[in-house]
Amino acid sequence: MSTPKILAFAGSAREDSFNRKLLRIAVDGARKAGADVTVAEMRDYPMPLYDGDLEARECLPENAKKFKALMLQHQGLLLACPEYNSSVTPLLKNTIDWCSRPAPGEKSLACFTGKVAGLVAASPGALGGLRGLVHVRSILGNIGVLVVPEQRAVPKAQEAFSEDGKLKDDKLREGVEEVGARVAQVLAKLTA
Repeated sequence: MSTPKILAFAGSAREDSFNRKLLRIAVDGARKAGADVTVAEMRDYPMPLYDGDLEARECLPENAKKFKALMLQHQGLLLACPEYNSSVTPLLKNTIDWCSRPAPGEKSLACFTGKVAGLVAASPGALGGLRGLVHVRSILGNIGVLVVPEQRAVPKAQEAFSEDGKLKDDKLREGVEEVGARVAQVLAKLTA
């Protein structure tokens, strides 16, 4: 049986992002379950806003090509999804949009079709980002990604983390780790 390979990233590039902290916890769960996890920092892949005319003129921006190459090397995704105005962040949506564009000779949605994904979110609000997760789940499902039913949203995130970036509530931490573990487990079964 091959080791599941998971790409993990947050839809926020903010240095002290709650979602980047949360992602590390989900990654721990995936690694404990036997997955090989690569954590990507979106600051390392700045992309212009998706523009069909730009794509027609130049194909894909260089950082979109690099990020797509990284996605193609992995069978699964772990996404920490901040919620902006009850929906997905522009950074996350723009990344999905550029990576959905086929390079010459590439199948449509090659970065997404058949992948398994897990979703987590943290928000200062009372719902923890649940409204945004609904949109991310819908987007991914429509482009061929199997999103595991387990997901975790951390409300009142400004109070949920200790100074060292860990969740104060052990049960909540276990639930976030479970999301990462579930992606690893599903991938292990699918690739057995």
